[in-house]
Amino acid sequence: MDAVKKMISRYRVLILVLLDAMLVNLSILIGLFLRFSLDDRYSKIPPGDMQRYYSTALVITLIFLVVFYFFKLYNSLWQYASINELLSIVGATTTATILSYVYGLSFNLQMPRSIYVISWMLIMLSVGGVRFSYRIFWMAYFWSRKQKSAFKNVLVVGAGSAGSRIIKEMQKNKELGYYPIGLIDDSQFKQGKFINGVQVIGKRKDIYKVVKQKRVDEIIIAMPSAPQNQKREIIDICKDVKRKVKILSSVSEMLDGGSPISRLRDIDIEDLLGRDPVKLDIENIAGYLTGKVVLVTGGGGSIGSELCRQIAKFNPSLLIILDIYENNAYDVQNELKFKYPNLNLKVVIGSVRDRTRVEKTFKLYKPDVIFHAAAHKHVPFMEENPGEAIKNNVFGTLNVVQCADKYKAKRFVMISTDKAVNPTSVMGATKRICEMIIQSFDKKSDTEFVAVRFGNVLGSNGSVIPLFKKQIENGGPVTVTHPEINRFFMTIPEAVQLVIQAGAMAKGGEIFVLDMGQPVKILDLAKDLIKLSGLEPDKDIKIKFIGLRPGEKLYEEVLMADEGLKKTAHEKIFVGTLSDIDYDTLIKKVESLESVVDEHPEIVKNAIKAIVPTYDMTGALNEGAECATDRDKASGC
Repeated sequence: MDAVKKMISRYRVLILVLLDAMLVNLSILIGLFLRFSLDDRYSKIPPGDMQRYYSTALVITLIFLVVFYFFKLYNSLWQYASINELLSIVGATTTATILSYVYGLSFNLQMPRSIYVISWMLIMLSVGGVRFSYRIFWMAYFWSRKQKSAFKNVLVVGAGSAGSRIIKEMQKNKELGYYPIGLIDDSQFKQGKFINGVQVIGKRKDIYKVVKQKRVDEIIIAMPSAPQNQKREIIDICKDVKRKVKILSSVSEMLDGGSPISRLRDIDIEDLLGRDPVKLDIENIAGYLTGKVVLVTGGGGSIGSELCRQIAKFNPSLLIILDIYENNAYDVQNELKFKYPNLNLKVVIGSVRDRTRVEKTFKLYKPDVIFHAAAHKHVPFMEENPGEAIKNNVFGTLNVVQCADKYKAKRFVMISTDKAVNPTSVMGATKRICEMIIQSFDKKSDTEFVAVRFGNVLGSNGSVIPLFKKQIENGGPVTVTHPEINRFFMTIPEAVQLVIQAGAMAKGGEIFVLDMGQPVKILDLAKDLIKLSGLEPDKDIKIKFIGLRPGEKLYEEVLMADEGLKKTAHEKIFVGTLSDIDYDTLIKKVESLESVVDEHPEIVKNAIKAIVPTYDMTGALNEGAECATDRDKASGC
C-alpha cells in the first residue's frame, strides 16, 4: 500500500488531469443521453448534436483543464479537502461551462443549453466526488493502519463553532495524536447529532459516565463565549474524573486565526475562581485619566505594568513609567509602543528611595495622577531585611507623597495589601505605615490621597500557582505551608481595573477595599491543580506540608476592627471609615526609623511596632483568632 501511495503521489497531477478529462467528456455524453432519452420525439441522440460534440470535445476538454489549473484544483492536498476546496470546484466548473458555451456559440457549434446545465452539475459532482473520495480513502487507510492506543481519546465539551474547529483540526492533523470520541453539549436539540463526523453523546451531567464508557484520556473545554460561572461548573465536574483537562478560554483566541489546538491551555486558578469580568464606569475613569499626565511608580512590575496597559487605553496626554529595574521597564515600553503607537510615553529609571530623582521627575513632568505601585512585597525576604522594607516601602512612599503635594498633583492612589491589616510581617507593617502616611497627609494637602487594599494577585511575581504547576510537571511533591492556610485571590487585570475604578471615586483619605470573593484554601487549590492534570493527589503527586514561613498568616484579613466598611457605587469596591491620624506626630515617628534601618532586625521591628500597635512582631499565627469584623467572619477568619 505504501508503494501505491508513493506512485500516486508522484503522478498525482497527471492522474487527476486524465481523470478530469474523462469525467468532463463522460458528463457531456450523459447529458446528451438524458436530454434526448427523456424526450418522446427522439429515439436516440440526433446525429447533428453528436457531431457537434465530436467537433468541440477536444477544445472543451482543454477549456476545463486550463480553468481547473487556474483555480488550483491540481495544487490542493485533497486528503485535507474542506469547504474551500469545494467552493473552488464550483467556481471552476461554472467558469469552464460558461466559456464552453461561449466557444460553441462563437463558432455555431453550440449544443442545446440544457446539455450545458446537466453537464455542469455532473462535472461538479464527479470531479468533486473523486477528490473528496481521495480524502475519505486516506482517512480510512490511516485509521486502519494506526493503533488506536497511539492516540489520546479526547472528549470535547461544547458543540459550537469552537468545538467544531477543534475536531476538524484533530482530524486534519493526525500527528497531533488526538482522536475525538464525542461531544458534550447541554442543548437538547444537538443530542445525537454529528459535527464533522463526531456525535454529541451527552450533556455535562453525563461527563463522568462518558469518560468511563469511552475510555477518555483528555477533556477539552471549548466554550470560549460561555459565562465564567458555567465554565467553573464544568471544571468542577471534570475535577472528579481525574483526566487531563484543557480549555480554550476566550473568543479572541478563536478570532486571531491559527490552529485552535495551539490556543488550548491548562486550567488556571482564574478558571477555578470562575468570576465574570469586572464592570467599569468608563465615563468616570476617562474623566480623570484622559488627557492627563499619569505617573506609575514600579511601572515595570506585575501590578505596575498592568496599570500602564489599562491606563494607556484612556489616552493620557503623557504616561510615565518609573522603575529601578530597566529590563522590566524596557519590556513594558516595547509592548505599549506596539499596541498604542500614538501613546506619549516616557520611561524614568530610578528608585522611589532616591528623593532627588523623584523630585526631578515631578518637577519636569508635573503629573496629575500618580499610581504608587513600587514596593518590596516578598514576606520572607522582608523578615530578614526589615531595614530595606522601611527604606523602599516607607521612605519611598513618603518621597512620592511629598512630591505629589509639592507639585500639586490632583490624585494619588497607593497600592496596598490585606497584609497591612493586623500585620504579622514586616512587609505588612510597612504597608500599614504607608496607609497611615497617605491618610494623615490628605488632611493637609489639596491632593486627594487614597489607598486600595487587596489580597493575592494571580500571575504576579512569586505567586504560588506557577510554583505548583512546576512541581506537578516535575512529579512532585507539591509543597503547601499549612493544611488550613487560605488566601483571597484576584487576577491582575481584575485587581488593576478595580484600582483604577477606585481612583475615580476618591474624595481623599479613604482606604478602598476590593471584594476578593470567597477565600480559597491553598490545599484545595493544590489538589484541584493535580486532579486537572489527570493525576491523583497523594498517590501520583505527593503533597508535603513545610510549615508557615516567618511572618505568614493562616488567614488574611481585609479590614481592621476600627475601620468599619461602607458600600460604594461599585459592587466590588468598599471603603473604610477615615482614620484620625495626626500628620506631625506620625512623621516624627517615621523619621525616627531612619536611625535604625541598618540596625539588627529585632531593633528595626521594635521601631516598626512603636508606629503600628497592631503589628504582631512575633509572627503569631492567627489560628483561632477572633475576627475583627462580620466581614472577616464571613470570609472564614
